[in-house]
Amino acid sequence: MRKILVVDDDMDLRMTVVSALTEGQYIVDQASDGEEAVNRVRANQYDLVLMDVNMPRLSGIEALKEIKAHDPSIMVIILTAFSNIRDAIEATRLGAYNYLEKPVKSDNLVYMIDLAFRSQNMVKTLSYSAPVFNLPSGNEFVGQSNEMKKIFSVIDRLARVDTAVLIRGESGTGKELVAQSLHYNGPRKDNRFVAVNCSAIPESLMESEFFGHEKGAFTGADSRKIGKFQYAEGGTLFLDEIGEIPPSMQVKLLRVLQEKKFTPVGSNREIEMNVRIVAATNRNLEHMIKEGSFREDLFYRLNVLPIQLPPLRDRKNDIEALSKYFIERFNARYKKQIRGLNEEAVALMKAHRWPGNIRELENVMEHAFVLETAELITPESLPDKVRGIDSVTGEKPAAKISMSEGSVPMSGEQLLSFKLNVQKFDFQASKEEFEKQFLISALRAFRGKINQTALHANIPKKTLLRKLEKYGITAKDYN
Repeated sequence: MRKILVVDDDMDLRMTVVSALTEGQYIVDQASDGEEAVNRVRANQYDLVLMDVNMPRLSGIEALKEIKAHDPSIMVIILTAFSNIRDAIEATRLGAYNYLEKPVKSDNLVYMIDLAFRSQNMVKTLSYSAPVFNLPSGNEFVGQSNEMKKIFSVIDRLARVDTAVLIRGESGTGKELVAQSLHYNGPRKDNRFVAVNCSAIPESLMESEFFGHEKGAFTGADSRKIGKFQYAEGGTLFLDEIGEIPPSMQVKLLRVLQEKKFTPVGSNREIEMNVRIVAATNRNLEHMIKEGSFREDLFYRLNVLPIQLPPLRDRKNDIEALSKYFIERFNARYKKQIRGLNEEAVALMKAHRWPGNIRELENVMEHAFVLETAELITPESLPDKVRGIDSVTGEKPAAKISMSEGSVPMSGEQLLSFKLNVQKFDFQASKEEFEKQFLISALRAFRGKINQTALHANIPKKTLLRKLEKYGITAKDYN
């Protein structure tokens, strides 16, 4: 249960707030001034502090500074009279989540607390991605589950500046979660967070999607449309897969980042923008710069505050803690009382390569929850790929062959077919024969269901569809 501290020298107001919060099933303590509040925070563990600005002995502003210095993860909401709005705004600059004007309405209070806890949960979840923050001071903070104070401290510092951030890491490491944490814990949280997947926008429509267009600007432009930059005004624009932007668009994006203004397609008017840019990629941008496919000046414009998310295979010691995190989540969802994993299951989890990173781990844990009936997750409830068992034959794979998408297991029948082709000394024919047989076996095992086949065979869905088309395989034939 969440624990809240209410701080105000007005006893009637304290009791009103306490009454409203008790109905929300919170544990609520009280303090009559800033000094008492700081002492209570040092002696107890609180999730959130509701605090007045003007109080005897120690003001709300000074108390806020000491509370945040002690534990940056504590959310602080300032209660203020209209005449003290300037102080409340100053408090948000110093780390307070937000402020509420007196007299406080119960509905507004509960809603604000709910938003604060959502933002807090984002950062706590982010800690499991173990982000590495490269700060201007040259220091690096590696966030892990037992270093929550460091994570909150760095997120708090990054969230309060408008500098561009570049988040780097493989698919499934939690890049969008980092972007959301920066947004919802910063001064732009009351405005929009707009996410754009750059790889999903056709090159011919990208400029229009980003900057908007006027009616008649091009064929099919039947009405005026605002772009993502304008839609995100005052908030944060998250440009996911920034490495997929074509060179022609990189030039225009660079100009917008430099001049803070853009021109819609088909218009002569420039529009000024107030948007924070957070970008993410799983590509090697330095290599792309050498190849000439990504602009060096755009890279440096985006890479002011880089954040690196390491792959899960490099964090094997964190797998048990991550698994416990997902166990707690799925216990609440599925109404179970699973306590953890047994030793064999932990060993299998640590031996797995985790190509899908934390997203794959979450999927594996949910799979185990659906099947497990005991108090501890056992190997039998884990997916075949984690146990190292071929999902088609039910046996451990006899061999592996390297494909462009990674190493995939071979069944006995597939291995025999592969060996016959090897004897012909035709590498391409052997490789294609294996791919075809592997896809047919996987489709048969999962009854022609594309999503299930892609998930359990560890093949990206786009790659699977492309391969099926290449070999003339119809998924419906294996229903």
